[in-house]
Amino acid sequence: MSRMIRAAAILVAGVLATTTACGGDSDPLSNEGGGGSTITIGGADFPESGLIGEIYAQALEAKDVKVTRKFGIGSREVYYNQVKSGAIQVFPEYNGALLAHVSKDDPASTTQEVDAALKQSLPPELEVLTASQAENKDSLVVTKATADQHSLKTIEDLKAVSGDMVVGGPPEFKTRKQGMVGLESEYGVTFKEFKSLDTAGPITVSNLQKNQIQAANLFSTDPAIAKNGFVALQDPKNVFGAQNVLPLVYKSAVNQTVRDALNAVSAKLTTAGLLDMNSEMSEKKTDPETVAKNWLTKNGLATA
Repeated sequence: MSRMIRAAAILVAGVLATTTACGGDSDPLSNEGGGGSTITIGGADFPESGLIGEIYAQALEAKDVKVTRKFGIGSREVYYNQVKSGAIQVFPEYNGALLAHVSKDDPASTTQEVDAALKQSLPPELEVLTASQAENKDSLVVTKATADQHSLKTIEDLKAVSGDMVVGGPPEFKTRKQGMVGLESEYGVTFKEFKSLDTAGPITVSNLQKNQIQAANLFSTDPAIAKNGFVALQDPKNVFGAQNVLPLVYKSAVNQTVRDALNAVSAKLTTAGLLDMNSEMSEKKTDPETVAKNWLTKNGLATA
């Protein structure tokens, strides 16, 4: 009987491993994560997330880890549960925004505070690895003409004029604490209208350029800010807080090889480097696979 039970367990484990390799749920009994299993790496619906996901993927492949890519999934509201279920085992995240998602009222704002709070707030099946120096915050941006007209330097300066303005951003920006909710509660800033656009992308930039919106949610490492002379308003009350890039992982699916490779990426990734890579993609139209490979080679992480 015991041999029959063992045989059945081996058969089930084999089926689960096959499912994982095809992008299905991770095998909760396996901790191979690079010893024959396939790691599925996700990415959200904006270019930088896919780029970081590609960097993670190539870094793991350099260590002979089999990888499946699943980029362009959507917002955190969509992809978080896929990581929590184990369908995706590695996801590039931003620590402050992730904390706001799992613990909406946590006051942590610095990198150290946020990372400590995440360790307490994440469910037991999830874990964040080492945070990088690279930081990409949400920001509230206006044109230079608008900033000059209303003497805008900080988000707080908007309070007197926001009632006559339209603000644009991705749909989730309207309901997030690190978004419209926090802007109103911390600064008393309310806008005449919210216009649902893309995720800090070309549609949002175009709307701001054409004055179809007067304020926009863009990412701080977006090359469009400098290119267009936009003004990113200062956030003294830290509504947008720390936003360090780090890997979110499904704990039981990643072994030490995977952890070490991802932490090695975090040790090298900087805000300046991220901005350079974003510029390479947006200005020179270089594909993310090439940008990722060049960065990994430059930092000695492209080969095992």
